Amino acid sequence: MPHKSNRHLPYYLALLPLTLIVAIGLTTPQRTEADGIRNPFQGAAAIAQGNAFAAQADDPTAVFYNPAGMTQLHGVQHTVGVQFVSVNTRFTSQTGGSVANERPFPIGLPPPGQLFVTANLKDLGVHALGDLSVGLGLQNLFGFAAKYPRDGPFASAVTFAQFPLLDIKPTLAYKVTDRLSVGLGADIFTFASFLGEGHLEQRSIQGGTTVELNGKGTTAGLNASLLYKVLQTEDGEPLLNLAFVWRSQAVLPVNGELRVNGALMADASSSIRLPEIYTWGLAVWPVRNRDRQWKVEVDVDYARWQSIRDFDVRLSNGTTIANPQRWNNAVSVGIGTEYKWLSIPNHPDWSVAIRTGYLHSEAAIPDVNFNPAAPDAPVHVLSVGLGFLCKENGRFLGLITCGGSKESRFSSTMLGLDLAYHVFLFESRSVTGNPIAAVNGIYQTTTHAGAITMRVNF
Repeated sequence: MPHKSNRHLPYYLALLPLTLIVAIGLTTPQRTEADGIRNPFQGAAAIAQGNAFAAQADDPTAVFYNPAGMTQLHGVQHTVGVQFVSVNTRFTSQTGGSVANERPFPIGLPPPGQLFVTANLKDLGVHALGDLSVGLGLQNLFGFAAKYPRDGPFASAVTFAQFPLLDIKPTLAYKVTDRLSVGLGADIFTFASFLGEGHLEQRSIQGGTTVELNGKGTTAGLNASLLYKVLQTEDGEPLLNLAFVWRSQAVLPVNGELRVNGALMADASSSIRLPEIYTWGLAVWPVRNRDRQWKVEVDVDYARWQSIRDFDVRLSNGTTIANPQRWNNAVSVGIGTEYKWLSIPNHPDWSVAIRTGYLHSEAAIPDVNFNPAAPDAPVHVLSVGLGFLCKENGRFLGLITCGGSKESRFSSTMLGLDLAYHVFLFESRSVTGNPIAAVNGIYQTTTHAGAITMRVNF
């Protein structure tokens, strides 16, 4: 490697351990969903604000939260993040027996995570395409993992389940005017067969034997978005933003096997409808000057889970395992704020942000279709967090110079670290009328989660 490139090696080494954790953790999701089987928590800066980020969208996680926001980002920017999740579910049956989910460690290992990268083509010297930005994301947007004792009260329904679905997001954004930006992208949903189990799987105990259904497949959906600056400063910085994001429905074909005590009994096939989702956001900056910024945002998320009609499983022996579904549409409302000091006394190359927020999500899964693998319930999420951004002559962790040499286009210009903690307080869920009688009872879930996102700007 030429000497000129060697000086950038510390930036990549700083991100490498976290990137490797994410690459493994993307295929082994832990349950952190806000409604149904959805995991909308994809960046620590947003998580700390109650996930109210669509109208701000000013870091590479904009690829998920609002792709139109990518036009606010300069050069090439990259984030990698992980979440450390501790799920605690306790079930009490109608006869008084109780059981909790099995946790081999207080947090799920490896932790789930995501990768995002964006590039502003004009900043890279490509002017023919106008104000176009491109982005790519790798994340787990729909998924869960759960494990219960083999001798538990509802072992006939589930002892183990996982849905390690990856979402690959190639995305474009275009700055139409100084106030309006639009985004368009794809969501490619697939399974990573080269890591972990690599497929959807659910196991149960039937008459003393282990029954397993598994499968995998690939599908695609679309997303479109906009970001509009209603008010802005003389420098073009937003004071009042409106945001809208639409994500299409996608039908995921699932092809796999039915196994009994590990022996193949039949090939199996089914399909899963991933819902259409609408997101609206409004952000206002009561304070925005050279020294400080204060933002308040409200986001509303609407997921059309009602489109799910069945999870019927068709076997190669001609049998169909009927599994009708009557899910409900769900609304999530997030409220969050961020207060940022753009320079610190005696540390002018550092900025610091404090964040907090609240999110409420409705339950999507009715009692008749309730599955302990994803014990859905109305949830209240409380969050707090910190953000640190280091530029120019600052030193990250006291070791790495944050701003590299300006001789190279791909020298680092900033390094950032965002931290968040959020607690999911699920309302107690009393399930009645489920076709599997053993599933009926009271479910109480509390989930603790910490998030780390590292950022490098070039």
